[in-house]
Amino acid sequence: MPKHILTHGHGRALTRHHKIAAAGVAALGAAAIGFSAVPSNASTTTTAEAPAQTAKVAYSTQQIQGVKADVNSQLAGASVKVEQIAAKKQAAAEAAAKKKAAAEAKAAKARQAAESASRSTERAEVKKAAPKKYGDNLDGWIREAMSIMKKNGIPGSYEGIHRNIMRESSGNPKAINLWDINAQKGIPSKGLLQVIPPTFEAYHVKGTPKNIYDPVANIVAACNYAADKYGTMDNVDSAY
Repeated sequence: MPKHILTHGHGRALTRHHKIAAAGVAALGAAAIGFSAVPSNASTTTTAEAPAQTAKVAYSTQQIQGVKADVNSQLAGASVKVEQIAAKKQAAAEAAAKKKAAAEAKAAKARQAAESASRSTERAEVKKAAPKKYGDNLDGWIREAMSIMKKNGIPGSYEGIHRNIMRESSGNPKAINLWDINAQKGIPSKGLLQVIPPTFEAYHVKGTPKNIYDPVANIVAACNYAADKYGTMDNVDSAY
């Protein structure tokens, strides 16, 4: 069987590319004829699907406006809020520190005042509790006796007491009379102001020693007796 050579145009032989293109056109034509021949009420079977066309995406070279500005504004606003929160925290911390310092200062001041008051009270109590110091001699004995006499309302002056002491015992608290009438009765006079034991017991002042030879107790008891009998020791100028 003789080979036929397809020609196109001016009798030139068709190339491989031309052959493929012609075959495609023929196939498309056949498909179109077959589709048009199908009745309208019959189902259609598509023998070849047309390639789907991809929607084209529109690109723009124009820069988007306002986005950067909005982001910067948001960042700036967030930064301001953070700074405000930090400032509030700092202010609250400073206020708390000041309040604490004020409370501590107030407490310290109160402690100092309490301690000062306590020291003052202690000093007053010590001063009150501590007896006044008097010399352990005739002058000290008379002055201490006069202090006790004042508290008990017993009259007598320094001069009157001193004068009678010098006449009775010459200032000797251990003096004792063994020759007068009282001694003869067995109750000799004793001490600075030569008081007999029954008189000392009767006129002894509470708070002084119950010892007739104690100089202060002897003076106070004798002055108490003289106040009862003569109005005051100042009125005594001889044996009493």
